[in-house]
Amino acid sequence: MPREVREREMLDAAVATFGQRGYRAASMDEIAELAGVSKPLVYLYLNSKEELFTACIRREADALLAAVRAGVVEPGLAPDEQLWSGLTAFFAHTAENPDAWSVLHRQARTHGEPFAAEVTRMREELVSFVTGLLRDAARATPASPDLADLGDRDVVGIAQALVGAAEALAGWANETPDVSAKEAASTLMNFAWTGLGNLMDGERWPK
Repeated sequence: MPREVREREMLDAAVATFGQRGYRAASMDEIAELAGVSKPLVYLYLNSKEELFTACIRREADALLAAVRAGVVEPGLAPDEQLWSGLTAFFAHTAENPDAWSVLHRQARTHGEPFAAEVTRMREELVSFVTGLLRDAARATPASPDLADLGDRDVVGIAQALVGAAEALAGWANETPDVSAKEAASTLMNFAWTGLGNLMDGERWPK
């Protein structure tokens, strides 16, 4: 079997084990057994439990970022529709990959460096991406002086708040039965884009 295929199978097994058992409780024996290989082979490919966990974080962070970016590639979408598509892609990916989201959102954040640094990198890229969407929205909405007059610090702050809210909402959605990606995206769009005031007046996502 080619090395990349074998390594992918090991990472799949590791993500499932870390996501369900936690970093400390997960054992290399469990991961090797789930991957259908010997423990020495896991060490040969990935050196240590720490390096294996780091590789899992990097792979799953890259997959999540790619899913969000792919969600807004459709040309001609209005800024609010781009944000809606990106949020829907984010929540769909985290729902479809609960073990990966557990690794990123729970395990990596609670076990110190170097794991937390990998998640910080992912979060910074998400914030940068959302910041770009918001700046595009401001440029595309000249009729709204409040939006057009947003400064860089305001835009970055709003992007930070959106990403943080999305992370918290994904954790809630994955633990709450029957919450769809569209429902989670609608909740955040109604709060962040429509605004509580307009929401009280009956404006809701999806339109």
